[in-house]
Amino acid sequence: MTGPLDGDGWQAWPAPAKLNLFLRITGRRADGYHALQTVFRLLDWGDTVHLRVRADPAIVRHGQTLPGLAAGDDLVVRAARALQKHGNVGQGADIAVEKRIPSGAGLGGGSSDAATVLRALDRLWGLDLGEDRLAALGLALGADVPVFVRGRNAWAEGIGDVLQPVDLPPAWYLLADPGVHVNTAGLFATPELTRNAAPATMADFVSGAALGNAFEPVLRRREPAVEAVFAELAQVGTPRLTGTGSGCFVEFATRESAEAAQAQVASRVQARVVAGAARSPLLEALEAR
Repeated sequence: MTGPLDGDGWQAWPAPAKLNLFLRITGRRADGYHALQTVFRLLDWGDTVHLRVRADPAIVRHGQTLPGLAAGDDLVVRAARALQKHGNVGQGADIAVEKRIPSGAGLGGGSSDAATVLRALDRLWGLDLGEDRLAALGLALGADVPVFVRGRNAWAEGIGDVLQPVDLPPAWYLLADPGVHVNTAGLFATPELTRNAAPATMADFVSGAALGNAFEPVLRRREPAVEAVFAELAQVGTPRLTGTGSGCFVEFATRESAEAAQAQVASRVQARVVAGAARSPLLEALEAR
């Protein structure tokens, strides 16, 4: 990136993507939200959030935001302002995001960017609020933000916010983006969505049971581009959908097998090979500074 990042004082912080290794809806809660079960897998790939502390209290978003989104509504700006208010901070921040994670793909880009702002500005502003308080601030911004704040692979329930850390074996993923931007609220409202799946257990997941993604059949019927990517990826493995987005992936035990699969579909599908992370690269960056 160019422009504001050319000046002094900027720091770069990782904002990793995630996969949902399965996603079930087990019912509706009293507050109207859906009750979910999933496993979040963090990836060793994602966006980069650039931050610079300001002496004045302004929160300034540099660069492009999502089309049609005002700068003040950007999730990273909202995260910075929430932290600033909670910590009664007189300083501000310049923020720029180097985007790699596609929007609407179910890879958690916006949530991860917001979590990185919370964790990094907590450090840069000298607040030291702690993981629990930062996760609570994150939950007010979005259900996926806490898992990125905590930075560990997790079994999740509730609306995705009740987290139990899990150790996952090394894995590599062939990721494909069909280029379909999925509206999460609209997808949750669709009448054909299965909302009463039997609750899964950790033992089900560990055994390798096919727990599925409740949104996969809906998107495959509605979006020809998603169905086409599934058909191509099925030639090299078992494709899955991540989250409530259009991103598709196949899991492999080794980098070599993932790269061989990538080469096999390269002429028909744009896909990348990404390693699963044992813990968030953001935690590594925080510990290194």
